Amino acid sequence: MVRLKFFIELNYEIDYAPADFIFNIHAAQTQSQSLVTENLQVNQPIPTSLYTDPVRGNRYVRLRANPGKLTVRYDATVDIVHHIASPDSVQEVPIAEVPWEALPYIYPSRYCQSDRLQHLANSEFGALQPGYWRVRAIQDWVKRQTRFVSGSSNATTSAVDTLVEQVGVCRDFAHLMIALCRALNIPARFATGIDYGADPIFGPTDFHAYVETFLSGRWYLFDATGMALPTGLIRLGVGRDAADVSFATIFGSVRSEPPVIGIEAIEDSESGIVLPYACVDAISTHDGN
Repeated sequence: MVRLKFFIELNYEIDYAPADFIFNIHAAQTQSQSLVTENLQVNQPIPTSLYTDPVRGNRYVRLRANPGKLTVRYDATVDIVHHIASPDSVQEVPIAEVPWEALPYIYPSRYCQSDRLQHLANSEFGALQPGYWRVRAIQDWVKRQTRFVSGSSNATTSAVDTLVEQVGVCRDFAHLMIALCRALNIPARFATGIDYGADPIFGPTDFHAYVETFLSGRWYLFDATGMALPTGLIRLGVGRDAADVSFATIFGSVRSEPPVIGIEAIEDSESGIVLPYACVDAISTHDGN
């Protein structure tokens, strides 16, 4: 088991009228990821409303803030028990056997235009043996073809844009990998979270985007950037692409500051709690839902 403690602090300046916010910064609760502690603090004396999506498990908080400074801080400690499988045992699932809940992740979406990448996907990966290793080949191909450069994309950059420009940030890597998987009829979804263990050369801790693909009845983790330890990922939310899991959706005239995020791993060998580690096996933190 891995135990991770983290915080997210968001700061805004609201101009002249109240503004509405929807945040997706709470740690998800899944079969493998459980909460030890959590706390949400808002500097303004205003009510907050928390909602959990019954299908995806994403947790949202909604609030209306008054003009002036708004600071939202979320602290949590989570325990993660990873499902580990031999890559050779993890197989692709025929569409006829994919659960209904996973079918939305087979279609093209706003940032993942899989219908436009079918020829590329089939020419590069169509001859490979279906299964975990084919998905891993897609991940490695995206990593080779794309350079990670902070600030190199924007909110409109799609998988096709990343393919052409060959540069991006974590969300762009994820979108391209997802589109290629879907082009091969492999359900794939966009996941947001916080990652532990990334090289400091990439800058301070930030939100991280990675990929989950549906194989052998579970959602398996893939990080096309290669920056994160798969066992050091905390899940916040999942969706078809980044449009579904923005950490903050804002309605009103608001100026934003960069998020401030911190994470640490807690080790307790007597309790079976280990530090995040590199792993060559297939890793999952969620079953078929």
